[in-house]
Amino acid sequence: MTETGLLGSKPATFPLEQHQQLGLANGPLLSHPEQYRRLIGKLIYLGVTRPDLSYSVHVLSQFMQTPREEHWKAALRVVRYLKGTVGQGILLRSDSDLTLYGWCDSDYAGCPLTRRSSTGWFIQLGQSPISWKTKKQQVVSHSSAEAEYRAMSWTAKELKWLKALLLDLGVSHTQPMRLYCDNMAALHISANPVFHERTKHIEKDCHFVRDEIKSGNIITAHVSTKIQLADIFTKALGQKEFDEFWDKLGIMNLHAPA
Repeated sequence: MTETGLLGSKPATFPLEQHQQLGLANGPLLSHPEQYRRLIGKLIYLGVTRPDLSYSVHVLSQFMQTPREEHWKAALRVVRYLKGTVGQGILLRSDSDLTLYGWCDSDYAGCPLTRRSSTGWFIQLGQSPISWKTKKQQVVSHSSAEAEYRAMSWTAKELKWLKALLLDLGVSHTQPMRLYCDNMAALHISANPVFHERTKHIEKDCHFVRDEIKSGNIITAHVSTKIQLADIFTKALGQKEFDEFWDKLGIMNLHAPA
């Protein structure tokens, strides 16, 4: 706060403005870009324990090389959001069952410059958040179903890795892991080999999901977008939506009196 001069500023209630196209910003370049880079570096470090910052940090970190005034103002808004949520963090509950649940989503062609989609995933051990990520996909998807299917693939790999990690810690995860997706077409592709002719342009590793379903390691389920927990990792949400997801992610004020 001291470095950015925001000690006396009014806190923001959510990190990024909705529908803000920072990739198309054409304002003046920052005269001291190293200040922007230092700030984003600190936000990246903070994001390890703050799932609500994942999408904001993902977007802002793309402009480290040539940050502009718009990017700096957006980063300062994140700092003002942090000012009002200093005590927020994740709680690893002692009463959670040791079952892995994965939520995956994507924003189809969300990047205005490359038209690549972003994948967002959120994984819980029982009711406790243990893994989350926002990442731009490596290739351009030809449809929303393809973008969602890639997101399912990455999330399934993370689930499988976490299952192996639990086994190393002495926890045997014998039941199938649940993977929630809000795209019916992607779910049909993952479960029905008849759709193979329509998905030849998708890399072979994407069909990793289908193999995991056949082996019984993963069970997929459809959820409404309104309750898709990974939605907050793929787009900037408005005040009402952000508050609703913020609570469902298991984020709480750890400094509040019990």
